[in-house]
Amino acid sequence: MRISSIEEFPRELVPVEIPPHTVMLRGIGWDSNVYLVKNGSEVLIVDTGTGINWHVYTEIWEREGYLNGVKRIVIFNTHEHFDHIGGNVALKRWLEGKGMEVPFAAHEVTAKTLERGDDYIILAYSYGMKFEPQKVDIRLKDGDELRIGSLRLELIHTPGHTAGSSCLYLDDEVKIMFTGDTLFNGTVGRTDLPTGNGWKLQESLERLLEYEVEFGLPGHGWVVKDWKGNINEVLGWL
Repeated sequence: MRISSIEEFPRELVPVEIPPHTVMLRGIGWDSNVYLVKNGSEVLIVDTGTGINWHVYTEIWEREGYLNGVKRIVIFNTHEHFDHIGGNVALKRWLEGKGMEVPFAAHEVTAKTLERGDDYIILAYSYGMKFEPQKVDIRLKDGDELRIGSLRLELIHTPGHTAGSSCLYLDDEVKIMFTGDTLFNGTVGRTDLPTGNGWKLQESLERLLEYEVEFGLPGHGWVVKDWKGNINEVLGWL
């Protein structure tokens, strides 16, 4: 399904195409939403869920041909929580089995947590799961660019939900912001978990007001409809 406006977003689990590059899959159960951005022979996957349903997402990608001709896939995690990173290793193994290069990418704070396998922050135990520490190949800082084919996505460090929380901004034909759990439609990610900080989250949201965004794509729930209006509403009760 392709969309050209917010009002056309469906509510069921189907791949939602946001031309010209992006595909959205609503997360199943506790999973985060999972996004795919394709440009030429390269793909970006934003977050991977808990790993319980990774095969469902790959079946959809294969069925719809999103992986056809792909040689390199970067898996980017918006932050350190298990419901966003739990599928990393399973996806990497499956994709590498198909002959693709699959590096992991994250903000440097998130990268350190993933490489330590620090479950005090990752919270895999709260899902009855165990996290396998992983090497992060692409460690990013605020303002760095992540390149996917000819696309350049800006990393914006937005601490508050966690210390490593970050957004990715694609300033292309369609302006898209992948927000992780920093910002949802009508609310924000909680700040009472390890490394959360309400004051830093407020500062991060104020910074996000500076960006022009047509589609805000959050880690859970539905698309952010009115970017600046949504942020201002949230800031009003923080």
